[in-house]
Amino acid sequence: MEEDDEGFLYPSINNKICVNCNKCVNVCNFKYHQQNKGYKNTAKNDFHSFPKVYAVKHKDTKTRMKSRSGGIFTAISDEILKNNGAVYGCVLTDDFKAIHTKALSAKERDRMRGSKYIQSDMRDIFTDVFQTLEKDIPVLFSGTSCQIAGLKGFLNKEYDNLFCVDIVCHGVPSPKVWQNYLKWQEKNNSAKCISVDFRNKTDYGWKAHVETFTMSKADNSTVKVDSEIFKKLFYGHNILRPSCYQCPYKSTVHPGDITIADYWGIDKAAPEFNDNMGVSLTLINNEKGEKMFNSICTALDYKSCKLEDSLQPPLIKPFPKPVERQNFWKEFNSKPFKHIVNKYAEKNISYKIMLYYLKIKKRMFKK
Repeated sequence: MEEDDEGFLYPSINNKICVNCNKCVNVCNFKYHQQNKGYKNTAKNDFHSFPKVYAVKHKDTKTRMKSRSGGIFTAISDEILKNNGAVYGCVLTDDFKAIHTKALSAKERDRMRGSKYIQSDMRDIFTDVFQTLEKDIPVLFSGTSCQIAGLKGFLNKEYDNLFCVDIVCHGVPSPKVWQNYLKWQEKNNSAKCISVDFRNKTDYGWKAHVETFTMSKADNSTVKVDSEIFKKLFYGHNILRPSCYQCPYKSTVHPGDITIADYWGIDKAAPEFNDNMGVSLTLINNEKGEKMFNSICTALDYKSCKLEDSLQPPLIKPFPKPVERQNFWKEFNSKPFKHIVNKYAEKNISYKIMLYYLKIKKRMFKK
């Protein structure tokens, strides 16, 4: 894997040992989408019955508060661990990089809770999943839809002992931007970051999107720093991976057996279910997903909802590429990070004028 100028990892073929079998190219589900204008879903589903939609809250309040939304991932992974299975998911390393890893206990699994608004490095995790499946061990694999599709393409066969959970993905931000932002926060506060909460639900409630850094000072004292800067960069969409602007999984058809997300449409679908402590939007995509849901439902409070009341933007279509994206990356790679913050996160007047100018220019170009 090689990192590009935006900090995203891409596979690189070693031509010295390549035998030109094209397996690595042909297995790519995204490539299939580009050629055939549609997502290749190999699951045998009754699309008149699925997806089934539920609003879900874990009955254990402590579990729900430690989760990013309603805690359904914990319920599913508990079921897998109860049967001596393995759970694969994303964690933050000590230097705050996102990687996929394996958990064989609840303690190890707990590191996978919560949102990580950066792209996860898969490393050699697919090979590890394959070896575990071949031992007939139950496996839960969680990740974005493209990661689930990538795993299934790699395995190239159906496994009864594999259960997949994909998340409704807004798009994956650049790890390079994240690392630069982290260094900028440490410099600004003359302290070393020791923990990160990408969305501080404990202090601000479920609906808020405030990132909280716990920093260690030179005198060993700690300070908490709250910010919305990375959130603003994220929702500005300039820092998303280029393929996210044409993502084939921005629909209600997903490769996971169950799809989960924050239930941002809960106030329309089931307002009485919202206590601002977190609700999981849960899409049951096939019979395997329904069987799993039935096996864990005693641990959950849930309510059946209408799909049309639950269609948040990433379930409809990808977000368009911002008109200023090229200029953003030119400035990111040539100017201090403070400039990026002032222009693209603080939304100062010069940024608004530039954005208005670019929109007018684009409209004139279309005409």
